[in-house]
Amino acid sequence: MKSKSLFLILYIFSELAIAARPKYEDISLSNRQQLRQSLALTTSGISSFQSSSIAIAWLSFQSQNLQAKIPNEHMRLSWLRLVHYESIRFGLDPDLVLALIEVESNFNRFAVSNVGASGLMQVMPFWRELIGDGRDSLFDVHTNLRYGCIILKYYLDIERGDLERGLARYNGSLGESTYSDLVLNKWRNKYKIYRP
Repeated sequence: MKSKSLFLILYIFSELAIAARPKYEDISLSNRQQLRQSLALTTSGISSFQSSSIAIAWLSFQSQNLQAKIPNEHMRLSWLRLVHYESIRFGLDPDLVLALIEVESNFNRFAVSNVGASGLMQVMPFWRELIGDGRDSLFDVHTNLRYGCIILKYYLDIERGDLERGLARYNGSLGESTYSDLVLNKWRNKYKIYRP
């Protein structure tokens, strides 16, 4: 009786894990090449802020939000600059990307999910072969942010800017709202610097 119960429990958990696994999506060759080119473009050293006053305001606001999660101020500001740079570069709201990172990894650059998603933005390893280089480290903050932002932008484009559907697609939970609601609530209530 115990072995049947144990087997049933293990079976249910394995089915849940399979159901929760982000699905590999068939991406056309032209889209793959476009995403690969985006990943390869580097223009480091260029500020993504429109002015120094905007930079100071944004970095100060978000630094306070992240102080408990990233106690080292130098690291915190460095990560924030990278988040802002990669977000702006791909036409994303940096505040939204911060909310996504908190939900995905709680700012743990070494986070690994039970399905193998890795790093700050919990990028699935298949993306390295699909648009990048299989040797890319998803635990490298800059690399992970670049991949995550490209993927999020790709899904938002598919969904024509619909944040709920784009976020759900990013998480592999299209058709459900739990994940999207979680990210959007964090964004609106914590990270969005200009709230209506």
